[in-house]
Amino acid sequence: MMKGLNLPDHGVEIRHAAQGDLVFDPVRRRWVVLTPEEWVRQHVLNHLVHDLACPLSLIAVEHSLVLNRMVRRADIVVHGPGARPLLLVECKAPHVKLGMAVFEQAARYNTVFRVPFLLVTNGVDHSCCRIGTDGSITFLPSVPDWASMAKALPA
Repeated sequence: MMKGLNLPDHGVEIRHAAQGDLVFDPVRRRWVVLTPEEWVRQHVLNHLVHDLACPLSLIAVEHSLVLNRMVRRADIVVHGPGARPLLLVECKAPHVKLGMAVFEQAARYNTVFRVPFLLVTNGVDHSCCRIGTDGSITFLPSVPDWASMAKALPA
């Protein structure tokens, strides 16, 4: 059984298969291997959709990006109006501490996406910040809902 998380439990579909436990990803619309990081990612997705009103159709999971000529994948990217990137989420397994390396990874990915909001989480601890147009960083007590984040996009 996976570790309990500090996120609302909206139910995650799990099934047992010959290759191990699988979890249904509603964004990718397929069953994926249930790892500790995937457990966190699926709970974050549910939180974004059910609690923060992020439209499922505007969420990308394992969004590809090219950084220093290498292909990487951002865990979750929530898009705003006009499909502009709004929130970048970096998920780690519950046992991974949210140290400087995790923040630096998210910041590197954000040089490509240029979102106004970043969230790093291991499902237990979460850190969300707002990135100003001047590059300033303001840490927030929680992740704003989708409508509030969308208002932060430059015109």
